[in-house]
Amino acid sequence: MQVVPRLETGGSEQSTVEIAEALVRAGANAIVGTTGGRLASAVTRAGGEVVEMPMESKNPGTMFANARRLANLIEERNISLLHARSRAPAWSALLAARWTKRPFVTTYHGTYGRPGPVKAIYNSVMGRGDRVIANSMYTANLVASRQHVARERIRTIFRGVDGAIFDPFVVPPGPVVRLRESWGVSPETKIVLHAARLSAIKGQRETIEAVGRLNKSGALDSAMAIFVGDGTKESYRQELANLIVRHGLEAKAKLVGHCGDMPVAFLAAHTALVPSLVAETFGRTSIEAQAMGCPVIVSDLGALPETIVAAEGDKADFTGYLVPPGDVAALADRIKTALALTPAERTKIGNRARTRVGKKFDLAQMQMRTLAVYDELLGTGLAELFEHPPLYGAGSGVEDGA
Repeated sequence: MQVVPRLETGGSEQSTVEIAEALVRAGANAIVGTTGGRLASAVTRAGGEVVEMPMESKNPGTMFANARRLANLIEERNISLLHARSRAPAWSALLAARWTKRPFVTTYHGTYGRPGPVKAIYNSVMGRGDRVIANSMYTANLVASRQHVARERIRTIFRGVDGAIFDPFVVPPGPVVRLRESWGVSPETKIVLHAARLSAIKGQRETIEAVGRLNKSGALDSAMAIFVGDGTKESYRQELANLIVRHGLEAKAKLVGHCGDMPVAFLAAHTALVPSLVAETFGRTSIEAQAMGCPVIVSDLGALPETIVAAEGDKADFTGYLVPPGDVAALADRIKTALALTPAERTKIGNRARTRVGKKFDLAQMQMRTLAVYDELLGTGLAELFEHPPLYGAGSGVEDGA
């Protein structure tokens, strides 16, 4: 059973769905405890089950009540293992797991800042798993140093891209043409794509400043910046819109909101940006763009450098570019370099990137390695059954469990 606050869009939520799919493929039951959300239907479509409870609550009384309900579910449904992906549900799951003597796994999806003593205790639950999964080497080092977790309990498993979806050869030209038209971008215009939720930490301000510099020098004549994503603060969106106007970029930069088909968006783009100002524990946008053959420019911060082979000196096998976080001049320079790539040069970079993503950041690999962590604790063969699915019913050795 996995527990997560809500099943809305986001890395932890998407990973929850992906592991539910993997469990079902391996012949095991997949249960998710959550408050609910738009991805709940994805769990049920995969053959999993959603049990709704107020998992997003940080109220101590509610968290304790959740623990009691989880413990009852464990006994009633013979649940074999609990996997928590966020702090509030992790406390409930930890209590339930200890009461029922079930294995407890956590996945670190965030850095959780540098808290004071009380918050540090609250955060510590993510390091209390019998196994602690880190989604990057950066995260693994953070867990080991900040939470004092023994290295032998940490498993580094990179997040993965579904190659059946993020493949430039399976996306027909029609959707790309229609998406460009909906954004008001002409066929010959190169798109510089900034895909992220609208948040100051994602670097939208700095991208607009960099694009403004390029526009003044004439380096943006054949290109346009497109900002994909929405956010919870309308004031920030308005600030970005005002900044676009202030730089005279009304014809060169657009805020287009949410995009429901990111493979098409990355295929339409000439280059993709991930100029985060704070450390990311991974960087799904970077690997998704590369899977579509789109060169990327990412901040030299957190785990983002792990997602690319950086262009340095005469390195011939690079797959993307690094920029110092918040350095507008450097970002502008890298965008200019990417826009100047010939079609042949860009294709070579894209092919190298696609190959590397397929080897290192494959979704099936992530799913199988996560199930292997469960196998370590349960003595089951879920990873093997995922790779070679049973023909009839469950065969994992996790009888009627989840």
